[in-house]
Amino acid sequence: MKGIVIRSTGSWYTVAFEDGRRAECRLKGNFRIKGVNTRNTNPLAVGDHVEVETEQNGDAVIAELHDRRNYIIRRSTKLSKQTHILAANVDRAWVVATLKQPRTSTGFVDRFLITAEAYNIPATVIFNKSDLLDEEETEYVEVLADLYRNLGYGAHLISCNNSDDVELIRELMQSKVNLIAGHSGVGKSTLINLLEPELALRTGEISKAHSKGMHTTTFAEMFEMNGGGWIIDTPGIKEFGIVNVERNELSHFFPEMRNLFGECKYHGCLHDQEPGCAVRKAVDEGKIAVTRYECYLQILNGEELEKEYD
Repeated sequence: MKGIVIRSTGSWYTVAFEDGRRAECRLKGNFRIKGVNTRNTNPLAVGDHVEVETEQNGDAVIAELHDRRNYIIRRSTKLSKQTHILAANVDRAWVVATLKQPRTSTGFVDRFLITAEAYNIPATVIFNKSDLLDEEETEYVEVLADLYRNLGYGAHLISCNNSDDVELIRELMQSKVNLIAGHSGVGKSTLINLLEPELALRTGEISKAHSKGMHTTTFAEMFEMNGGGWIIDTPGIKEFGIVNVERNELSHFFPEMRNLFGECKYHGCLHDQEPGCAVRKAVDEGKIAVTRYECYLQILNGEELEKEYD
């Protein structure tokens, strides 16, 4: 019977079927996934479409994984070669960011958007906790939101204390499979509770010592929305390492750089030190944001792209 993995704890998987039933499943003894990197920490992810069988002793087992339409993947830790799939078969990826309590760097947001680009997943940035910002901070976040909108992403400045803001997000998520990601403490679970109050997800306080969130979600889980659609809640992510992107491909996943293809002096330009680079010229002219270009260089010249993890 075909179903969708809606909860994964590492060894057990909750699978939802079309008739509304749920089953706790383990992997079949000879289960193998063709073409899947053995460095993945999770053979199956929330959102995977699977075939479930019932063994003679009555246990439900996952026997087959259907082809993934897409997925969001990251490196497990900054220097690790292991990878972790956050979710599969996603219609839209949402990264929740906050200017403070805790602060989300633009680099984190950009890395998330690069991965969404690499797997052809539409992405939106939610700048949460707008009620905590003064006038100057609000102006800064509005500039960031405009930057991402101009690149073709969705971007919204919201407060979970504002019912109109929550309703806007609900309308945009309706009838879609939505992945929500971000640092601990940015308000992911709070937002989901407001979107679907009956879920009553645990929410955590911000550490006063470090102004960082404390983990409350410990594993990915997929929740059905009233009126249609799904929300995938994920554990807080400290870092978002890029996977399966080679150095000469990285600029493909920056829309503002992709728009300049063919305009550099040299074919195969990496937009770093090469003369006659159209991307560097655009940065100098203010047509490409410095923060985005700096993120590009950090990834290009860092340890993330030294090896390909196919």
